[in-house]
Amino acid sequence: MRYYPNWLKAYMAYTSDSESPDVFHFWSGVATIAGALRRRVWIDMRKFQWTPNFYIVLVGPPGVVTKSTSIRAGMRLLEQVPGIHFGPPSLTWQALADSLATSIEHMKMLDPTGTEKFFPMSCITIPVSELGTFLKIDDGALIDVLVDLWDGQLTSWGHKTRTAGQIDIKNPWLNIIGCTTPAWLKEHFPEHLIGGGLTSRVVFVYGDVKRKLVAYPDEMIPDADYAETERRLLHDLGEISTMQGPFAIDSSARRWGKAWYAQHWTNQPPHLTGERYGGYIARKQTHIHKLAIICAAARSNNLVITEEYLKEAEALLVSVEPHMKRVFESVGLVDEARHAQELASYVRAIGFMTSEELWRSVMNIMSQKEYQEALRAAIAGGLLGVDRRNGKAGVVPGGGTAASSSPASASAS
Repeated sequence: MRYYPNWLKAYMAYTSDSESPDVFHFWSGVATIAGALRRRVWIDMRKFQWTPNFYIVLVGPPGVVTKSTSIRAGMRLLEQVPGIHFGPPSLTWQALADSLATSIEHMKMLDPTGTEKFFPMSCITIPVSELGTFLKIDDGALIDVLVDLWDGQLTSWGHKTRTAGQIDIKNPWLNIIGCTTPAWLKEHFPEHLIGGGLTSRVVFVYGDVKRKLVAYPDEMIPDADYAETERRLLHDLGEISTMQGPFAIDSSARRWGKAWYAQHWTNQPPHLTGERYGGYIARKQTHIHKLAIICAAARSNNLVITEEYLKEAEALLVSVEPHMKRVFESVGLVDEARHAQELASYVRAIGFMTSEELWRSVMNIMSQKEYQEALRAAIAGGLLGVDRRNGKAGVVPGGGTAASSSPASASAS
């Protein structure tokens, strides 16, 4: 018996004392439910299965949107659920194999003939406060392993580890939620990783503004209410952790899913055009069904995917696609485009800057020639607009109130 009709909504209320953006807490809640479910539930497609594990990365400027705090709220609850295994936040693929090997569990279930059997699996959740300590982009073997494990298929995964020699891991399952900054992604993610491989399997969630200012979080919720809410959330999360078996897709959900699939492959959305999004588009159906399992498990122990859950999952993914686009387009930029975005970030923070003021702010990170080229590009691309205030010409975020295709009027301060 659960306390809450929707665990995710109750969790969002539980985290209302936090300054972090709502979207950070929601996806932290998704990772928390996924960690509780493990590979105990799935959607069977005969030749493959969809399982509810995720690779989620919260992206935001350092110290502004408290990314790590968002993750800790959910993981602190998950740590109290019996039977949950966590992986190390800094590792090589060998260490990952070690962690999986020591996390084996067996789920008792009946096979189609009614015979009781024990189903083996090795499931770990890894919360990563700083992606740079976990993900070594130049470690090709680790990247390949992460790509391989995201599918969560029924398989034996054999690797030689430092501590146990050659091991054979049955049905490995990996769930990751991490944090990073746009600067780290720009510096460490090479262009060739965008569009396929690992990034097409990651849900990037971007936030750069506090949802509210909370100087003293302990004043937001009375101690007794906070403790009781936490107790109930933990109880319900424990109930979720006991769910097991295959999810069925009901008839209305299948009709909606078929119509969506046809639309998806015949009418590509304009905001996801280009080769960079090909891998994500190819895996979007999988993302939706993984997320639909989470939406269903958040509400009840019924192992049924309804049309409501598929629609909800699709809407949630669409809502963060602009975040993915923003992250993808920040990687592999040519210098002019990168500098243009730097200028735009300074102007967004101030609101209005003369050309002289903007140049003084960036003169240590680009040459004057680079600045002039970037300024022209930012205005031509709509990142900045030209305006006049108090008799001075300058630039403003976006199109401005007197936008111009030429930076000439902004160059005189």
